[in-house]
Amino acid sequence: MHIDAPELRVLIADDHPVYRDGLAVLLGSLPGIEVVGTASDGVDALSKTGKLLPDVVVMDIQMPDIDGIQATRRLRQSGSAAAVLMLTMNEEDEAVLDAMRAGARGYLVKGAAQDEIERAIHAVAAGGAVFGSAIAEKISGLLADVKPAAPETFEELTAREREVLDLVAAGLNNSEIAARLFLSDKTVRNAVSTILSKLAARDRPQMIIRAREAGLGRG
Repeated sequence: MHIDAPELRVLIADDHPVYRDGLAVLLGSLPGIEVVGTASDGVDALSKTGKLLPDVVVMDIQMPDIDGIQATRRLRQSGSAAAVLMLTMNEEDEAVLDAMRAGARGYLVKGAAQDEIERAIHAVAAGGAVFGSAIAEKISGLLADVKPAAPETFEELTAREREVLDLVAAGLNNSEIAARLFLSDKTVRNAVSTILSKLAARDRPQMIIRAREAGLGRG
């Protein structure tokens, strides 16, 4: 029995054993994180997520059998509560957007600093969306180029909810939105949850994509 059990259970999925095992040792040494297992491909990741019930799956994209994006999509379809953080060498535009659409809550490039990975794990576990600086700039550029033929108006949202959605789409986290609107963190969390439900969005990244495509978050 572990008296001081770490709060976050992490599974690492990567087909490169040296990197995978090194990352497991690194993350396992951090307070508040317990590495509960590793997986060598997408099939293994899906199986072990079901058995080990991690809070976060740190997932590579390029893996044999089932790649990280397909594995992420299947996790979301299965109803798994595990948050997926992509940690990969792939910086291609299509891969970044596909990962977001599949349900990944974060996207970092291998080579990210230890503290950046640590912060990202805690952030995605808490429901946030996290992207490395280079990736964030890429996403902003990609979504800025989107010109929808028929933007959504989100008539189902209240004025306050639309205001919150606009700030979420602009890249602010819940605490920053609370400060901007002079609201409590709890009020913002509740508003984000309500928006997700009303828009039938799978998660925060999907909500951001829809809001950006509708022209929000660019003010």
